[in-house]
Amino acid sequence: MYRSLRRALCAVAAALLIPLGAGAHTAHAAAVPGTGYWHTGGRQILDAAGQPVRIAGINWFGFETGNHVVHGLWSRDYKSMIDQMKSLGYNTIRLPYSDDIFKSSTVPNSIDFSSGKNADLQGLNSLQVMDKLVAYAGQDGLKVILDRHRPDSGGQSALWYTSAVPESTWIADLKALAARYKGQDTVIGIDLHNEPHDPACWGCGDTATDWRLAAERAGNAVLSANPDLLIFVEGVQTYGGVSGWWGGNLMGVAQYPVRLDVANRVVYSAHDYATSVAQQPWFSDPSFPANMPGVWDKYWGYVFKQNIAPVWVGEFGTTLASAVDQKWLAALVSYLRPTSTYGADSFHWTFWSWNPNSGDTGGILKDDWVSVDSVKDGYLASVKAPLFPGTGTGGGGGGGGGGSTAACSASYSVSSDWGSGFNAEVKVTNTGTSAIGSWKVTWTWGGSQQVTNMWNASYTQTGSTVTAVNAAHNGSVPVGGSVSFGFGGAPGGGGAPSVSCTAA
Repeated sequence: MYRSLRRALCAVAAALLIPLGAGAHTAHAAAVPGTGYWHTGGRQILDAAGQPVRIAGINWFGFETGNHVVHGLWSRDYKSMIDQMKSLGYNTIRLPYSDDIFKSSTVPNSIDFSSGKNADLQGLNSLQVMDKLVAYAGQDGLKVILDRHRPDSGGQSALWYTSAVPESTWIADLKALAARYKGQDTVIGIDLHNEPHDPACWGCGDTATDWRLAAERAGNAVLSANPDLLIFVEGVQTYGGVSGWWGGNLMGVAQYPVRLDVANRVVYSAHDYATSVAQQPWFSDPSFPANMPGVWDKYWGYVFKQNIAPVWVGEFGTTLASAVDQKWLAALVSYLRPTSTYGADSFHWTFWSWNPNSGDTGGILKDDWVSVDSVKDGYLASVKAPLFPGTGTGGGGGGGGGGSTAACSASYSVSSDWGSGFNAEVKVTNTGTSAIGSWKVTWTWGGSQQVTNMWNASYTQTGSTVTAVNAAHNGSVPVGGSVSFGFGGAPGGGGAPSVSCTAA
């Protein structure tokens, strides 16, 4: 998704929730969904043991730009960034890249190495940095989807090739990535090309423009190098004279499905945006937002609902500046199917974006690259899903052995107070010697404060005493690790009470 190109957009423009009791880094990791390489079964994505999993993640862009590396490393260490994604309950990272990173002359830039930050990235090329990110994400229990976002760092392309980057280069580079990460199941698959749009077609039969046929050629090439990967195939812009978002139109799948040499590898991907990216006719429909489920059904939701294949909304985002956008995001999150209601039967997603420097949407992080936009993140709480089994100790370390002690502590901080109300964050840290599977935090205010809304936890309040318990996605905390939740309250001026934490 890119700013100037999005503005030029023409008019008109899944599966699976992990069971609520599951979570990564538990003492019985073998039972946690997400092990090994994944495959599809109907509208679900299944792990190596046949358990359904849900992709609930975030886009972290930069490798596709002139920096040739994820953005924000000019401010922070990459490990702290991934740890923070984990703490917020995102279980997958979509990493956009351009084919420039395969050139021997490409060197990542804008990385801060002062004060020991990013020390192990010094002297590495872009692909070697990507190796480090993948390895650390895997340790933390996150999965990675590699996204061929652009042919070069200059900008997006309507088709999967350009005069400077022919189809042969595109396929050769896809195969190189598949081979590079073979045996590393942190990388679960590759998104073949970002946002094909007019003149790209679906099912028209012209090999120069038929994206469905190109996806088959590229998907089979990837699988020839690593048959265990998932192949993520985005839609187009226009099908049968009906236009939608770039990459967001999967109407052609019903008649012209993507056929690959290896069965059960295709996941279809749609992109969907709000008015902060571009206007669409459905936003001004008198029935908005009640009309939106029908719009999504038509363009991509039917693929899931008719049990054709899993559907992953690879990008969706908004600044939330307008009431229309707020209603759109609330409606879309509901359509994606909350974890607590639908269990392991839902759409997959990766939000755009982690980065604050996406011009049309902003990010989960604020401009300081540290603070969290808790309102935006809060919209996503109901569709987050647990982390997956990690490949090592990652962020806070691994779980303890049998017979060890479960314990936690909690810290309470007020992030803003405007007199009539306030926002606060509570950080829960595993202080014991074994991984914990759930936690509960309690505090008592000295005044008349009331919780008005809470994200990444649920709560009860009796008088001035509040009890908050973990959400489905963040109950499991490894030894030394931490998770956070936030809330709004009223009135303001309450200060920070003492809090207690119990773990199980």
